[in-house]
Formats: sequence, structure tokens, C-alpha cells
Amino acid sequence: MENNEVYEELENFENVRYRMKNEGIDYCFKHYSNFEEIKDEKFHELRNNFLTSIDGIQNYVDGKINELNDKINEI
Repeated sequence: MENNEVYEELENFENVRYRMKNEGIDYCFKHYSNFEEIKDEKFHELRNNFLTSIDGIQNYVDGKINELNDKINEI
């Protein structure tokens, strides 16, 4: 890896850290960008796992709310 590539990769990761801190980690990865400029496979694997987990918890919470509302309506 050439020096310029190392500096560019560092800048890209610093940008991700800045966005996570200032935009919030969920907004950063779900809405802000898919960070195509980052060529690190582990980063994208973790990002995809994170997005899957976010969707999973949102769906679970929505389902529980619907389930509990149905129970309340039966009372």
C-alpha cells in the first residue's frame, strides 16, 4: 500500500468516526452513507451486521407493541 493510500484510508476512517459521533451511529450507517470509499471488508461486514441488528430490534419492539396492544384490546 502506497503512502497516499494509507493517508486516504486514515482520512476515510476519521470521517466515519466523526459521522458516528456527530450524526449518531444508527443515522451514520443507516441513512448517511454506505461508505463505498472504504475498501475494508471487515468494516463492511460489521456495518452490515449492525444494520441487520438495528432492523431486528426495531421489528421486535414493533411486534411486541402490537402484541401487547392486542392483549389490552381483549381485556
